[in-house]
Amino acid sequence: MRKIIVGSRRSGLALTQSKQFIKKLEAQFPEAEIEIKEIVTKGDRIVDVQLSKVGGKGLFVKEIEEALRNKEIDMAIHSLKDVPSELPEGFTIACVPEREDMRDAFLSNNKVLFKDLPKGSIVGTSSLRRGAQLLSMRDDITVNWVRGNIDTRIKKMESGEYDAILLAAAGLKRMGWSDNVVTEYFDPEEFIPAIAQGALGIEVRDDDHELIEMLQTVHSTDDATCTTAERTFLKRMDGSCQVPIGGYATLEDGELYLTGLIMSEDGNERYVVKKSHPDPVQLGNLVADEMEKIGAKDIIDMINENNAGK
Repeated sequence: MRKIIVGSRRSGLALTQSKQFIKKLEAQFPEAEIEIKEIVTKGDRIVDVQLSKVGGKGLFVKEIEEALRNKEIDMAIHSLKDVPSELPEGFTIACVPEREDMRDAFLSNNKVLFKDLPKGSIVGTSSLRRGAQLLSMRDDITVNWVRGNIDTRIKKMESGEYDAILLAAAGLKRMGWSDNVVTEYFDPEEFIPAIAQGALGIEVRDDDHELIEMLQTVHSTDDATCTTAERTFLKRMDGSCQVPIGGYATLEDGELYLTGLIMSEDGNERYVVKKSHPDPVQLGNLVADEMEKIGAKDIIDMINENNAGK
């Protein structure tokens, strides 16, 4: 059997989730020789600027896709929420393994619940989606951006730079942080997660049939269906890191549902649409159609226009 070279970002979380995935693959193919090649992406190098200001999503995948195109690696393990909704020609997401917790986790000093934070409290997040939702729930707090890995962000909070921070529950769980560091998990119905939050996407060259076949053994059809609906909605809405957009799909009693969210950055305008349809692509488009009908697309067009002028 051939040697498989896996491309992964160098961050602690990226390497941890890559190793966890490789373990699953090795359980199916014990004879496989799998090696990780660490790749530093632009998103990893720029740590002092808000991501939405320097180009958003593709920042974490471009260099890895280059290595895939040049055959330096055979597959890339991404956090699916970092992957732009349109892939370059010649690539495919061959596998979406079982999804981790999709919720947002709220951490605060002294375990103060979000609703009980004193007025003027500073909450740290690097996501426009999280920031807009926080402000729509409480306009008496301050949202400041925070970058860095999980440990860095938690240290910044504990040192008093922030009263609270928001993190993806999936990252905390993958890194082995116990539930007791989390003050509360936000209900995804009320605080809508990022598109594909908690899911991994395994990207390969679309002509690598042998590898695609191997990856099917650790593929979750249900999670792939849900994330396809979410990513279809994102693509139609022209969403990026520069827009407060979220969405999550669920399968309930065999029915596929998608809830989409679009907000203004200040949290004052909030559009939520929930629909059901058995086909994930049609479902993503249905939610997008409704968003356009009720005027939510105007927010995105305005934000994109403003950013283009900068």
